[in-house]
Amino acid sequence: MAQAKVALVIGAGEATGGAIARRFAREGFIACVTRRSADKLQPLVESIEKAGGKARAFGSDARREEQVIELVQSIERDIGPIEVCVFNVGGNVRFPIREMTTRVYTKVWEMAALAGFLAGREVAKVMVPRQRGTILFTGATASLRGGKGFAAFAGAKHALRALAQSMARELGPEGIHIAHVVVDGAIDTPFIRENFPERYALKEKAGILDPEAIAENYWQLHRQPRSAWTHELDLRPWMEAW
Repeated sequence: MAQAKVALVIGAGEATGGAIARRFAREGFIACVTRRSADKLQPLVESIEKAGGKARAFGSDARREEQVIELVQSIERDIGPIEVCVFNVGGNVRFPIREMTTRVYTKVWEMAALAGFLAGREVAKVMVPRQRGTILFTGATASLRGGKGFAAFAGAKHALRALAQSMARELGPEGIHIAHVVVDGAIDTPFIRENFPERYALKEKAGILDPEAIAENYWQLHRQPRSAWTHELDLRPWMEAW
């Protein structure tokens, strides 16, 4: 009997991460979803199962090496081979450089850079022997340029992008597709709706990113044939200035 395929989504929040998990679950993958608190994932798991899919929730801190190692090993041992890994941890905070503490800078770097390295390393260890797999990293506008007040976030996201590039060059010959997705613009989330109502109003004009549309692009990246892989994809609403 063939083993079930697993799509691991690290940082499965209520918007993008959750939509990605649902998209892969619709294709028959077991969606293994993580946040620091597994309890917060129950609505997502229930929605996937209600739609006929399969999902498992894990409480795991992506910044902690021992927890990431255990996460990957337990999934491979108890559920099935990880065919896809999506690293979707955020860390977007705004602080003037003169007010930013070492603690804040370090925490953001741990969330958006160190955690990406840990996830990528551990998943690569199990994918390379099989000579197949997809690892997708979620980037942001800050992956490409630093903005006022975003020194910590931009520094971490630049590092994540560099990690993805290095991994693509190293692991592509091993059959592993590495891609970095630049999500450039406001996303349809409760946070945007409640804190930026004028921006959220642009939803009627397709002026903010739809999480389901983002997820569709992640699915299409996974489906790409090896002869025409995309490494970096930028996603933005048609009206976003760039």
